[in-house]
Amino acid sequence: MPALAAKMAPELRRNEDVVKDMTPEEPHKTVPRSTRNKLGPKRLSYAPHAEETHDVKKRKVRKIHKHTHSNLLQIGDEDENTIVDQTGRYGQLSEYELKRLETIRENQAFLSSINLLEAKKEVKKLKRPSQRGLASRSSTVKELPPARKSLRLQNKEAEVVPAHTESKVTTEQSSAVTKLFGPQPMEPINMEESKLPLQILELSFEGLEEDRKVVLDLERYRSTLQKMRINEDQVAKVVMNRIYCAAFHPSCSSLFMAAGDTIGNVGLWGLNSTWGDDGVLLFKPHARCVSCMAFSRTCPVQLLSGSYDGSLRCMDVEKAIFDDVYDFDDGLKSFDFMSHDCSTLVVGNFYGSIAIVDRRAPGNSHQSLHSLNSMVLRCIHVHPVARQYLLVAENKTVKIYDNRYLKSKSKAVSELYGHSLSITSAYFSPSTGNRVLTSCSDDRIRIFDTSESAATPPLLTSIRHNMHTGRWLSKISAVWDPKQDDCFVAGSMLRPRRLQVFHESGREQHTFTDQDNFNTVLPVTVFHPTRNALLGGNASGRLHVFTD
Repeated sequence: MPALAAKMAPELRRNEDVVKDMTPEEPHKTVPRSTRNKLGPKRLSYAPHAEETHDVKKRKVRKIHKHTHSNLLQIGDEDENTIVDQTGRYGQLSEYELKRLETIRENQAFLSSINLLEAKKEVKKLKRPSQRGLASRSSTVKELPPARKSLRLQNKEAEVVPAHTESKVTTEQSSAVTKLFGPQPMEPINMEESKLPLQILELSFEGLEEDRKVVLDLERYRSTLQKMRINEDQVAKVVMNRIYCAAFHPSCSSLFMAAGDTIGNVGLWGLNSTWGDDGVLLFKPHARCVSCMAFSRTCPVQLLSGSYDGSLRCMDVEKAIFDDVYDFDDGLKSFDFMSHDCSTLVVGNFYGSIAIVDRRAPGNSHQSLHSLNSMVLRCIHVHPVARQYLLVAENKTVKIYDNRYLKSKSKAVSELYGHSLSITSAYFSPSTGNRVLTSCSDDRIRIFDTSESAATPPLLTSIRHNMHTGRWLSKISAVWDPKQDDCFVAGSMLRPRRLQVFHESGREQHTFTDQDNFNTVLPVTVFHPTRNALLGGNASGRLHVFTD
């Protein structure tokens, strides 16, 4: 052993010399090292607290990284290559840290240039949807049913439900969507009292005196639109579900509106009224979607509404009933008044059948029933002057029929071509009928010239417009302003949310926007027949009213 130690002594001395050469001469001047690369003391894998110590170490490393990141953001202007941590010690930055620091500065400059932080604050400041109308009833506390408990865990036998009880429950559940027949009482759902307020009857009679329409030139018309505004009190939840159709009462002194949703509800709203929920009364005369509605022009106490359940009903405020007018088996889609006194109607269902209905005849039968060549019917509209002509929007074609020559498989007088997808709506211009306005799913709004009789009326204007509303929104339909024969309004999918008014030439006349009270898509739009007012309905059952 001494001989072996003597042989190893020179080699050990050489190793000590190497270690001495690598040791710095001044021990107090250490080489700067990054804290994130500093290794902790090694521990044996079988130590009793190894796993716990490892977790503590990971938390410490995260904390170090966090402080390092915060210190990198607080670099002084004296030396960009040094950082000062919380202990006041200086350290030289590596090339990687300098590059990382420069990236952080560039990102901060970019975020500041696009005002991202300000936009985030504005999003937080967005107001909630208006709580006026039926929404106020949601604040009431609902009684919760008792919690269900497992009988098996309680060591109890399961209860046997008789067969007749199950069928009874099923019948009761299905009765909620069963179509109603015969006259129904006009009882508001959202009021404890079943009687209608007397003020609603007084308001309904205000539209008997018609004001003479004044046609404005485009410059004066634009200035009129610019004066129309919306505020918080002009937004209210009128029905419980998505609005499918809406109508203005012809009253000139007060704004009185109606809306129908996709589950058969009809809501009435008197702006600045106190009855019901902020002036809202809710009824359920139909079992399915309310597809169309209109107030009678000669008897404004009556509101006619059609539904997918096949029923056409007349809400008579004076009699306080929903009376039967006509009944298809299924799929009533559209109707319009054929006579000036609103006594004769044309009614169409989704499957291409149209019925001429005389309301003066007893019962609810039709005067004549006709089947069109197309198997799909989207919309029916009557010419405002020559009322023998019917405008029917079918699948991809709009046709004009003469009701004096309707018969089985009737032939159209004129056909409007150019639509590549399904048509949403088609309307004659309100005063002369010299134009036809169509909305199509191919993202086009078209205006045709029907001033002269022609087999194929020419296309005047085609406007690019986004119609992709999806399955949760009602289809966007462009509708004429009844006070202006050459201008119309359409909802929009653009942001910020808006309503756009166009001239028949395709030029935009005005855009209605208000980010405080109007931040939703309004596919259902209606102009007031005599006043400067415009309403829009959205998917949550709310009506928005713009007025001067």
